[in-house]
Amino acid sequence: MKLPTYFISHGGGPWPWVESLRSLFARTERELTALPGRWPSRPRAVLMVSGHWESQTFTVSSADHPGMEYDYHGFPAHTYEIRYPAPGDPALAARVLSLLTRAGLDGRSDERRGLDHGVFVPMHCMYPGADMPVVMLSLKQGYDPLEHFQAGQALAPLREEGVLIMGSGLTYHDMRGFGTRAATPIARDFEQFLADAVGQSDPTQRRDSLLNWASGPQARRAHPREDHLIPLLVAAGAAAQEAGRRLFLDHALEVDMGSYEFGGAPPAA
Repeated sequence: MKLPTYFISHGGGPWPWVESLRSLFARTERELTALPGRWPSRPRAVLMVSGHWESQTFTVSSADHPGMEYDYHGFPAHTYEIRYPAPGDPALAARVLSLLTRAGLDGRSDERRGLDHGVFVPMHCMYPGADMPVVMLSLKQGYDPLEHFQAGQALAPLREEGVLIMGSGLTYHDMRGFGTRAATPIARDFEQFLADAVGQSDPTQRRDSLLNWASGPQARRAHPREDHLIPLLVAAGAAAQEAGRRLFLDHALEVDMGSYEFGGAPPAA
C-alpha cells in the first residue's frame, strides 16, 4: 500500500480540550476523526512535520516515549496537563535521517523533543487511544520552499513502508488577524490560491506554484512568517508526481482554513 500525504490546518491551540473552541472546529474534528477510514490498512507510524518546530537543520525526534510541549499561552490551566502518550519510533527516526542524508540534506536527531500541539491535536483526533507511533521532523530555519519540497521528495519511499507523512500548520497564520472581519478576505483569497495551486494537474506547474507561494494574492498578509505554511511543501514534495486536492475547508475565527491530500483517491461524492 502506498499511503497518501497530507497537510492539515490544525486549528487554534489545544482546542479539543476547550469546549468553546471545540465547537468552532467541529468540521476539523469530524474530518480528522474520519481520516483513517480513507486507507485500506492501518499505517505503522506517522511522520509529522509541525509548524511549531524549527531547527538550524532538519531534526528528527528519536525518543521511545516523547514528552509534551505546551507551546501556547493564555489557555485554561488543565490544557497544560494534557497527556498524549503515543510511542515514538527510533528505528523510523533513523530511517528518516538516512533518506535525508542520501538526498544530500543535513539532519540530526533529538531524543528530548516532545509533542507540540501541531502534533498532538491532529493525532488525538485520528488516534484518541494514543496507540499510533509518531515521529516528528522539524522545519529548517530560513523556510526555503525548495529545500522543504526536496525533503519531502527524499522521504517519499516511506509511503510504501507504511508511514503516513503529514504536514501540520494553517493556511492562514497572522495572530493579529484571527477573529477580525478584516482577515476574512485575506484568508479566503490566499486559500483559493493554494487550492488552485495544489489542484493543478501538471506536477511541474503545481510544484512551481507552491514554491512561489509568496507571489500569491494576500500571501504575506496571510503569512507574515511562513512557519505554518512550509509543512505543506514537505507533504507536496513527498507526492510530487501525484494529484493533489483540497480535502476539506473549515471556517473559524473569521478565516478559512484548508487541509489537503496528495496521492489519494478523490473523496466519495
